[in-house]
Amino acid sequence: MSTTDQQPQVKLDRAELARRDPTDQLTDVLAIPEHLRDALWKVESAALSPWDSAGGLVVAGMGGSGIGGRLARAILGDQASRPILSVGEYALPPWTTPDTTVLCASYSGSTEETLACFEAAGIVGARRVVASSGGRLSELARAEGVPVIPFAGGLQPRAAVAYVTVAALEVAALCGAAPRMTTEIDVAADHLEQLVQAWGPDAGEESEAKVLARGLHGSVPVIAGAGLTGSIAYRWKTQINENAKQPAFAALLPELDHNEIVGWTSAQRYGRFSAVFLDDSDDTPQVSRRIALTREIVETSAAGTFVVPSRGQSSVERAFSLVLLGDLVSVYLAALNDEDPGTIDAIDRLKAGLHDGE
Repeated sequence: MSTTDQQPQVKLDRAELARRDPTDQLTDVLAIPEHLRDALWKVESAALSPWDSAGGLVVAGMGGSGIGGRLARAILGDQASRPILSVGEYALPPWTTPDTTVLCASYSGSTEETLACFEAAGIVGARRVVASSGGRLSELARAEGVPVIPFAGGLQPRAAVAYVTVAALEVAALCGAAPRMTTEIDVAADHLEQLVQAWGPDAGEESEAKVLARGLHGSVPVIAGAGLTGSIAYRWKTQINENAKQPAFAALLPELDHNEIVGWTSAQRYGRFSAVFLDDSDDTPQVSRRIALTREIVETSAAGTFVVPSRGQSSVERAFSLVLLGDLVSVYLAALNDEDPGTIDAIDRLKAGLHDGE
């Protein structure tokens, strides 16, 4: 791991982070292990019986509520036996039929795109399931006899990543699109508790999460993933966007080696860009070789280059190890940027403008 010459003097300890994080977003990140366990219980509380959807599963959701479908698909990998697709727009795929299950995920229950997908799924006669903490979506679901998987309240939607991912994994199993991952989720929760100790606010300043945040500070991170880590790279990007209030971008290997790598050769003309490569132990040798070579090529123009390995045995463990690390890095970056990770003023302004136009 390389770092830039900039070393901010802000201490990333619990006291300083509490001062810079008035809504305590850090606590929600540290609670991801418990969120995984609670998410399983909440799926059980919905009392869903298995059914068969030959058309597979569509997960409709936006932002923090939509990432769970992407992560679930990545975690399942070649264990998925039927199509599993995430959509983040107003419409379902045109091939959605009554043989398809549609999971509509919206933490607030008021996301207009997800509400539109809920209505569209009803029109085509698809099997519907809702995952939400309440709002209009839950009201409509209960009125129409659609089962609701509840989320814990009081969170920012992006902090509910464990809930929405577990909901997607469990619904995939219930509709016959994939095997159940209950045991793997339980084991992953135990594993993440150890990583919280290693990377959390009480760890030393030399801990990986804090060193990485300092290395990325003052630059625009570009996070690359492949296979399992492709969706996690996107999660890192969005968490840095929302928590740290700074630009960040995500890319996919091997695709970026066919285009983006050329742009890196002149990156210094346009600003300070850092390259982060998420490296999974289950990557193919070709991907591992591409990470090494790509890093070698871009590092002369990058403000910093970093290879970040996943931890754990199962795909659930490895995926959530990187989710946890990325979430912590984003909160630490917020502190270094002197930003409140809880506020999302630009999104609030956009929503207000959309409603004003109605």
